[in-house]
Amino acid sequence: MTRDYEVVYILDSALEDDAVNESIGRFHDLLNLDAESVEIDHWGRRQLAYKIGSRDTAYYAVARFAADPTLLPEYERALRLDDSVIRYLISLHEHELGAPPMTEEQLAARRRDDDDDDDEEE
Repeated sequence: MTRDYEVVYILDSALEDDAVNESIGRFHDLLNLDAESVEIDHWGRRQLAYKIGSRDTAYYAVARFAADPTLLPEYERALRLDDSVIRYLISLHEHELGAPPMTEEQLAARRRDDDDDDDEEE
């Protein structure tokens, strides 16, 4: 069973673009992903909000993919051991934006709660 994931890579800004792509590709190979099944947004080199060690800039990339959850421990281990990875964050990618959609019952209950709140203000 596969699940949808999103990972944010924060890599050393000293890496060349080819090295960044090679590094990210190597990580995705651990998950048995082909290049067509991964959607990668390269944000490029950016200023960090705060210094991490001696670094004040980093290369940002965000990837979305579907993978088997049993492969994630080895993938995370590789990320932790790679010196070019400054930080990373892996999360489930269940919905495009915001909270999960509400059911009709939840929407009706929310409307009732909102109507009750309006009555109290008057």
